[in-house]
Amino acid sequence: MADILNFTKITTLALADSVNPCAIAVLTMVLVAILIQNPDKKKKVLQAGLAFTISIYIGYLFYGVILIQLFRTFAEFLRENSFYIYNGLGIFAMIIGALNIKDYFMYKPGGLATEMPIFMRPKAKRIIQKITSPSGAFIIGFLVTIFLLPCTIGPYIIASGLLCEIGMLCALPWLLYYNLLFIIPMLVIVGIVYYGFAKVEQVSGWKEKNIKILHLIAGILLFLVGIGLLIGWL
Repeated sequence: MADILNFTKITTLALADSVNPCAIAVLTMVLVAILIQNPDKKKKVLQAGLAFTISIYIGYLFYGVILIQLFRTFAEFLRENSFYIYNGLGIFAMIIGALNIKDYFMYKPGGLATEMPIFMRPKAKRIIQKITSPSGAFIIGFLVTIFLLPCTIGPYIIASGLLCEIGMLCALPWLLYYNLLFIIPMLVIVGIVYYGFAKVEQVSGWKEKNIKILHLIAGILLFLVGIGLLIGWL
C-alpha cells in the first residue's frame, strides 16, 4: 500500500514538474544554439539534445540526494513533528499550484516559483549560446540546472520531503523515477526536431502559445497533491 501511495505522489509531482515551460524553453535554446553552429548536421542536434537532457537528469538527481539528506539531518525533529511537516508540504504544494493556476489567468513572465526570474534569463542565454558540440551541451547542462532551480525546485522539495521518511537507499529508485518523468518532455522534443516532425522554432512557438495551459496543468496537479496530503488521501 505504501508503494502505491508513493507511486501516486511521486508520479503526480514529477508530471507537474515536467510540463514546466521553463525547462522546455531552455532546451529549445540549446537546440537553436546547436543548429546555428551545425545547420546541416541533424545528428549533432540529436547528440547535443540527448547530452544536455542526460546532464539535466544527473544534475537533478544530485540535487535530490542533497535535499533528502538535508531532510534526513533533521530526522528526529521530523519524526516528532511529522504531522505538521506533512501538512506543511501539502500547503506548500497548494501554494505553488495556486501560483501556477494564477499564471493561467494573469500571466506575467518570470512568475515567482513558476518560471525562471527575468534577471537570470540573459545570463542563461549567454551560457547556452556558447554550446558548439554535444560534449559542450553536457557540461553546460550542469550549469543551466542552477538557472532552472527557481522554477522547478518546488515540486522537487515536496517529493524529497516525502521520500526522506523511507531513507536514502529506498528513496534513490524513486528519485531515478521522478527525474526520468521530468526529462521525458525534453526527450520528446529532441526526437520531434531530429526526425523532422517540427522545427525548433515551431516547438518554441508552441510553448509560447500554450504557456498558460502548461501552467494550468502543473498548477492543478500540484494543488491536487496538496489537498491529498492535507486530507490523508496520499
